[in-house]
Amino acid sequence: MSYQHIRVSYADRVANVELHRPEARNGFTVLMADELASALAAADADEAVRVVILSGAGKDFCVGADLSGQSLEVTNTDIPGGAWVEPATRVARQLFMLRKPVIAAIQGAAVGVGSTMILPADFRLAARNSRFGFVFSRRGIYPEAGSCWFLPRLVGLGRAMDWMVSGRLVPAEEALNAGLVQSLHEPEALATAAQTLARELVESTAPVSVAVIRQALYRMSALPSPEPAFALDSQLIASLGESPDALEGVMAFMQKRPARFSRTVTQDLPVFLPWQETRR
Repeated sequence: MSYQHIRVSYADRVANVELHRPEARNGFTVLMADELASALAAADADEAVRVVILSGAGKDFCVGADLSGQSLEVTNTDIPGGAWVEPATRVARQLFMLRKPVIAAIQGAAVGVGSTMILPADFRLAARNSRFGFVFSRRGIYPEAGSCWFLPRLVGLGRAMDWMVSGRLVPAEEALNAGLVQSLHEPEALATAAQTLARELVESTAPVSVAVIRQALYRMSALPSPEPAFALDSQLIASLGESPDALEGVMAFMQKRPARFSRTVTQDLPVFLPWQETRR
């Protein structure tokens, strides 16, 4: 599929999705939002894809919404029945719903939507020159992409309050210490680090297990009681007797060889997962 504001390539079971407006420091547009959502949905549906890497072309990941003519304004005609979804949410929602692990590789500026769109990623690797900014209070606007839900879960309410209310820029080291990013790398080594992690995930994890785990972590951890998690865990563990992946995982461990998992996310996800309804 041809895109204008992003680039997508596939190699070694990895979908590389790149924001591609380097001349505008990857300023975010409505078209970019829709293209990202489309590319992520395609990767989710493609059994040949095991991991998604999200990155930005040039020196910056994304400096926020493009205010130089690529307007994000909304008119009443854009909201039939009040169903309009703001552009950053179109990306974050698709990332959240994904059944494949996502690695965000961030360099330079990640400001506004550049910071919010990466929050649903499973891994955030950053260059040492990166900086993050939830700058909405300094623009007289509001946070988007569900970031008021995601950010406190990653860095704690106090830190999220600090960053969001002040709108200040957050340097890479602070982001690492707070848990927003998992690791820091020299800018020239960032892409290699992301690819190395992607290769490890492709070679050592079971697709169905990953799909269940990433959704369960989000959905179960947000509940006020562990009882629904207890119930789901019991169903999942009870189903292992019918899982060729479980047998293969044990045999591979005992035989000291790489596992060859055969189950797929499009065909073999447990039918009783409570969040499956939301995908229909």
